[in-house]
Amino acid sequence: MVAELIHIGFGNILAMNRVISIASPNSAPTKRTIQQAKSKGLLIDMTSGRRTKAVIFADSGHIILGALAPETIAGRLQASRGGPLLKPEPSDEKDEA
Repeated sequence: MVAELIHIGFGNILAMNRVISIASPNSAPTKRTIQQAKSKGLLIDMTSGRRTKAVIFADSGHIILGALAPETIAGRLQASRGGPLLKPEPSDEKDEA
């Protein structure tokens, strides 16, 4: 099993094969999950004192805080795989003309 390592800022490297999901830290449930992980000793802060922009959930139950946006991390993963970069989702709004 080969570990796919991605640079997530400030000299921090993450093994992407252990990542379940990457979320924004803005919702109340995510903030609650961060606090629970901190109290259980499962929180890893990789922000280097910067503002948290991504919350990364690992398969081990650890929660990793990152200073890069989830889109940036996903874009780096796509670039390392040689695949197409992520594009914004099309809007569901329809022209009402």
